[in-house]
Amino acid sequence: MNRALEAALKAPVVMYDVGLGCVVGHRFLLLTHRGRKSGLVHRTMLEVLRWEPGSRTAYVISGLGRGSQWLKNLQAGQGLEVRCGGDRFVPTHRLLTTDEAAVVLEDYERAHRVAARLIPRVLNRLADVDYDGTDASRGRVVEQLPILALTPALH
Repeated sequence: MNRALEAALKAPVVMYDVGLGCVVGHRFLLLTHRGRKSGLVHRTMLEVLRWEPGSRTAYVISGLGRGSQWLKNLQAGQGLEVRCGGDRFVPTHRLLTTDEAAVVLEDYERAHRVAARLIPRVLNRLADVDYDGTDASRGRVVEQLPILALTPALH
C-alpha cells in the first residue's frame, strides 16, 4: 500500500485519538473490540451507512462478510466502545434482516449520489455478486455482506 493511501486510511483514527472525532462527523465510526481468542484490544474504522441521532444508532456493513474478525468479536460479546462523531458508547449490536439491510443500502446509495457510481464496482468485488442496483441484486449483496445496527448498551 502506498504511503499516501495508508495515511488517508489512518487519518480518521488519528482524529479520534486527538479528540477531533466531531470533525469526522457521523460518516465513520471507530469500533474498539476485544479479540475473542487472543483477548487483545483491536480498533476498526467503519463507514456509517446511516446514523440515527435520536437513538444514537449507527448502521455499518461488514465489507469482508460474515468472516470478518470484528464482526465475530462483536457476536462473541466483545464490543468495548463505539466512537462516532462526538458520541461515545459501549455498543450492543443487531444483525439486520435481508429486507431491512437492503433498505439501508438503498438509502445510502440515494444519499451519496457521487459515491453511488462506484458502489456497484466495490460491491461486485466484495460480495462476488453481479450488483446492478436492482432490489434483487441488493438482497444478494446484503446476504453476503451483513449490515448491523450498533446502539448504546443499556446498563
